[in-house]
Amino acid sequence: MRYFDTSFLAPLIRQEAATEAVEAFMHRQRTGSLAASTWTRVELAAAIARHVRMGSAHATDARRALDEFDATLERRFVVWRPDVEDYDRARACLLHFDAGLRSGDAMHLAIAANHDAELISLDRVLLRAARLLGINASHGIA
Repeated sequence: MRYFDTSFLAPLIRQEAATEAVEAFMHRQRTGSLAASTWTRVELAAAIARHVRMGSAHATDARRALDEFDATLERRFVVWRPDVEDYDRARACLLHFDAGLRSGDAMHLAIAANHDAELISLDRVLLRAARLLGINASHGIA
């Protein structure tokens, strides 16, 4: 199972430098082998809300994009809900101060690790932390 963090999925709903590569990668993946979390949905909504606040996106377009993303999650992904074990493991990850983790990234690491999934992320700091903590993770695209 592959668990996708927000940095990897965001280019699917907002044009970014990695959008084409992420789309191509996702088209090669089997439905049923993809996982995300409700935490990913929250982070993605926060990122899109920031674009609306800054004036680089319109609220109507932002809602439509998030609705389409939610439909894609429902259709192609297993969506995990963080539980107490995920919060506990995220806290333990944060106590590795040399990893340089933020709380949201620690949650992604914990969720992936607790489900024995490979974390797929575009965040280089997160991938470095995963290696440091012995958690299976990759960039997904070259």
